[in-house]
Amino acid sequence: MTIAWRLVKTKHAAAPLSGEGARLGGGRWNYVGMSVVYASETLSLAALELFVHFTRRDITISRSLLAIPIKIPDSVTKIQVLSDNLKKGWDSSPPPDFTRDLGTRWVHEGKSAILRVPSAVIQDEYNLVINPDHPDFGKITAGDARPFSLDDRVWK
Repeated sequence: MTIAWRLVKTKHAAAPLSGEGARLGGGRWNYVGMSVVYASETLSLAALELFVHFTRRDITISRSLLAIPIKIPDSVTKIQVLSDNLKKGWDSSPPPDFTRDLGTRWVHEGKSAILRVPSAVIQDEYNLVINPDHPDFGKITAGDARPFSLDDRVWK
């Protein structure tokens, strides 16, 4: 079993695997309008992935987060993307269309429930993109949420 992590605002805790946030806002591996769920292989990476989008005014948001473990059985299909196989600039901000195109093809092909992708924040670590429309998605579960906050020292 793999345990991945999601950080969500308290108001979204009831549906941490909906894919609604990514559908509404898009991401590095999906366009607006496509539901996927983003998770990180470690809680610290999940925090950094969120932190890079925060501004100083988001301090209050950072105190109302929940950490949710995502339980992924070994039987769930996974495909890995290596940074060495991506075009230069895949990690730029804002994300380039070609990474979104890759994620869109992956969802439409339906070959796996999980796309393991390198983090643009720490390229030796990985995030997971989860396809809620894949048949294996039902095997993936969210564990008990627990309070999470960033230490005030990160805001220096």
